Amino acid sequence: MEEKKEDYGASNITVLEGLEAVRKRPGMYIGSTGPRGLHHLVYEVVDNSIDEAMSGECDTITVTIHEDNSISVTDNGRGIPIAIHEKYKISALELVMTKLHAGGKFDKKTYKVSGGLHGVGISVVNALSKQVKVTVCREGKEYFQEYDTGKPLAPLKEIGSSDKRGTEVQFWPDEKIFDEVVYEYDILKSRLRELAFLNQGVRIILTDLREEAQSNKVDGEPEDKPLSYKKDNFFFEGGLRSFVEFINTNKTPVHEPIVFKSQKEDVELEVAMQYTGAYTESVFTFVNNINTHEGGTHLIGFKSALTRTLNNYAEKAGLMKDAKDTKFSSDDVREGLTAIISVKIANPQFEGQTKTKLGNSEVKGIVDSLVSNGLGTFLEETPSIAKEIIGKAVSAAKAREAAKRARDLVRRKSVLESTALPGKLSDCAERDPAKSEVYLVEGDSAGGSAKQGRDKNFQAILPLRGKILNVEKSRLHKIMNSQEIIKIITALGTSIGEDFNIDKARYHKIIIMTDADVDGNHIATLLLTFFFRYMKELIEKGYIYLAQPPLYQLRKGKQKIYVQTEEEKEERLEELGGQQGVAVQRYKGLGEMNPEQLWETTMDPSTRTLKQIKIEDAVEADTVFTILMGEEVEPRRAFIEKNAKKVKDLDI
Repeated sequence: MEEKKEDYGASNITVLEGLEAVRKRPGMYIGSTGPRGLHHLVYEVVDNSIDEAMSGECDTITVTIHEDNSISVTDNGRGIPIAIHEKYKISALELVMTKLHAGGKFDKKTYKVSGGLHGVGISVVNALSKQVKVTVCREGKEYFQEYDTGKPLAPLKEIGSSDKRGTEVQFWPDEKIFDEVVYEYDILKSRLRELAFLNQGVRIILTDLREEAQSNKVDGEPEDKPLSYKKDNFFFEGGLRSFVEFINTNKTPVHEPIVFKSQKEDVELEVAMQYTGAYTESVFTFVNNINTHEGGTHLIGFKSALTRTLNNYAEKAGLMKDAKDTKFSSDDVREGLTAIISVKIANPQFEGQTKTKLGNSEVKGIVDSLVSNGLGTFLEETPSIAKEIIGKAVSAAKAREAAKRARDLVRRKSVLESTALPGKLSDCAERDPAKSEVYLVEGDSAGGSAKQGRDKNFQAILPLRGKILNVEKSRLHKIMNSQEIIKIITALGTSIGEDFNIDKARYHKIIIMTDADVDGNHIATLLLTFFFRYMKELIEKGYIYLAQPPLYQLRKGKQKIYVQTEEEKEERLEELGGQQGVAVQRYKGLGEMNPEQLWETTMDPSTRTLKQIKIEDAVEADTVFTILMGEEVEPRRAFIEKNAKKVKDLDI
């Protein structure tokens, strides 16, 4: 019998604490005041609409970037309650907008589950915006209230009647709080598309009304023709099935997606999975629509169920002969797997460095049980697909044995040579990894300059010869036969694959230093592909950096200025009076710099610029690596054609 929903009214609004500290310490509430925090404001507002959607009260959400970089979010949900709150003597809307942790999410009557990573709600958006306008359509009437830096300009007022329902929030981020207030369309697009996949049947529309987003008119078209703007309409009837198919667009699937959905106790689980011809896994986990980048108990439960279920089926069906009756490892059954694991629970407990790791211990066993049942049933009912999957795992197991032999050979060599470090590595004196850094340098020439110019106390140098193997197209055993990759693995100390251990990292700054040209960029990309696919935790921990060597040296008299872009060069030349009396030197490679120049421009911590590599969007990163570094040529060609106009520095 379906449980009757309780009315959503002012009495459902609960207050946990006030709003005073938000403007003083915004980073505590939204992570940062950089681009990530700026975009997080949008997600907080959208999450309210998604909560309405998860309760079956909303099916359309519209997000608009306006000409002035303000954002409006509109839904067709029930509308934020507007009645006067009995305890606080203000409207429920004003309470939600001005009190931290005020809302309908805490009594578990209005919403059984709710999204939003930090749970800080729309009040933080209000506090960090210079202006907010809220319109609520509810019970045949329309209401309006406006805020200035979190403070209401006037009480909530009724402005008319309406046959619509829902909430519209428009906000202008405060320039005094954020480094910049310009929204990136593609960042919002990626997250909103993800939410549409995770919430089957919900339509999310994103529109950019800014001038630069307008499409150009074709010659001969009338002047009064309406302008068209950048727009995306996300609606996926397939839900997670569509999500998996989207991720695998540029891969070669082995079978149709496997999808199952079930519930046990208070945990709702939905899984979509599909094996492809790739050699690495693409597994993404979500809790209440939050991307749990660091995994957690739901991922542990999924992995254990996957390994056990496939081993049991293979043994029962007599499919283990080619694998010499060995059991599949967890890595074997995840090679080439794309999977989405979405869990909905009432009280998630998040842990980890970025609070995106699920810690609820009870979830592990529940997910294990549900996946075992769902996958086991599918394998029994579709033996032809089951055979394909087992064949893929058998092939992976053979490759793992070959990789193990290669690893053992490397270890034996290290023992015989009486050193565990590669001969080319010039190590540093410091033994505390947190204070140590290693430069992965392109070529012996630049490596020589870096060795002479470095600070030996804390800077290590590892020269690399040529372009390393493209790991996107190679299995682990082939990777373990690559001498340059072995040098990197050995120098870093973490090992690789199932032996990887982040705690054994010998350096907490791993700096890729290559020439500022096409070849240098290619080498950097190959290294990043390797780290992303086989040592992702190094990126997640913030250990991977790109050095930013200068493109030019400008010299006027005794004054020397190093610049990294053409634009910066022109600006500096103008500052120095035109080019008269200014010597301009273009660096084509790191090898052209002497040790002193390399130190003062690229290696001295007091003057250098380092670019830290982060994974802002794991799904997008996975897709781009697949397109640019994978086997399929056509998707790569299409990507290049689409993005050709965005190239700033073309090296011909």
